[in-house]
Amino acid sequence: MIKRIFFAILFLFGLLILGACQPANVETPATGNAPVALLLTANGALTPAMAEYLDRGLRIAVRDSDEVLILQLDTPGGSLDLMVRMAQAILNSSVPVVVYVAPNGAMAGSAGTIITLAGHASAMAPATFIGAASPVSSQGQNLDSTEEAKLKNAMRAMVRSMTENHSPEAVQVAEQTIETAQAVSASEAKDVGLIDFIATDVPDLMHQLDGFTVTVNGSTRALHTANATIQPMSQSIIEGLLGVLTNPNIVFLLLTIGVQAILIELSSPGGWVAGFIGAVCLVLATYGLGILTVNWLGIIFLVIAFALFILDIKAPTHGALTAAGVGSMIIGALVLFNSPATPSFQRVSVPLVVGTTLFTAAIFFTALTFGVRAQQVPVRTGTGRMIGREGVVRTSISPRGNVQLGGELWGAELVEGEEPLPAGTRVQVVEVKGLRLRVRKV
Repeated sequence: MIKRIFFAILFLFGLLILGACQPANVETPATGNAPVALLLTANGALTPAMAEYLDRGLRIAVRDSDEVLILQLDTPGGSLDLMVRMAQAILNSSVPVVVYVAPNGAMAGSAGTIITLAGHASAMAPATFIGAASPVSSQGQNLDSTEEAKLKNAMRAMVRSMTENHSPEAVQVAEQTIETAQAVSASEAKDVGLIDFIATDVPDLMHQLDGFTVTVNGSTRALHTANATIQPMSQSIIEGLLGVLTNPNIVFLLLTIGVQAILIELSSPGGWVAGFIGAVCLVLATYGLGILTVNWLGIIFLVIAFALFILDIKAPTHGALTAAGVGSMIIGALVLFNSPATPSFQRVSVPLVVGTTLFTAAIFFTALTFGVRAQQVPVRTGTGRMIGREGVVRTSISPRGNVQLGGELWGAELVEGEEPLPAGTRVQVVEVKGLRLRVRKV
């Protein structure tokens, strides 16, 4: 079992290397001297995969001397560490970065506010909003007064430096998004100068950016985007996979499937499929749990739930332990993913938890039913169990020879009146005499 887990981890490591080495998914640039605008699309909560996606895009934009990099953003926020990493990458870029909050209905919430302000230029689609950037702990809880004051002061200083060329009203609104969790619409942000443009789509943004002056690493330059070729860059396979693994519903399913597969392997050792699948699912789920905001107390309830399922098979209690396991599994999943401090966008679906739990319980209850039936079957032992079984003659019987019965080779003799039987003839056991069978032709 340990070997299979090792090979599963090695397999995942190989996938990561393959994904890191694969060529960037960028469309072939147009020929000629037309400027290029590299378009990245980042949706969902901030994740390490999203930060790597941005870093890769910046490297490609610098390598190809692109005119501008557009980061189309729609995020409810994420951890402070990832926010700082992405904001620093944008601020230190030698290629102008325009953060565009889109499409309609999108948000630059919490940490997304700081990332938007870090852009050399910023824009929003009409029906979007920005703000609510008050810091919270890594577990989604409010900070104590001292730590909260430190973080807020540091973040206010950060946004002041990012908006020093904006109007005083813009600086005030930016600070209020941190101090009081204020959020403003696209039009309100544009009116106070917090953002530079309101654009209906990327082509409209390109038109408005043409001739706009930005400051990149202390130097000012005018953008030439009127005839720019918009070149989308999609996420790599591994970036997409790691992004999916931050979905709490996916993580819960992987955790459930992984544990069940490992239990199947332990109950029927010798195979490899169940153990391999279980190890891979648990490794992937562990990655997701390390990224998400979770309450680890829930793991205890999940362990108790599967222990109760197993005990009900080993020591049948007519489903009582299975019922208790259902309750424990539901409570464990909700405590793990849906604690009060967990951000709403990181919570698991309650119907999914209930449905998956009932399906898991049904599997164990089915196993329990078959186990009880097996215990009720009368046990047949001794030579009596041989009567009536069929076998194949291996050495001709005239009147004695050998017969293969299942995986065993028995001495055999013919019953009275039977003609000699050649090898390959099918026979039936009529009687057992010591270690010799009496047989007749079928």
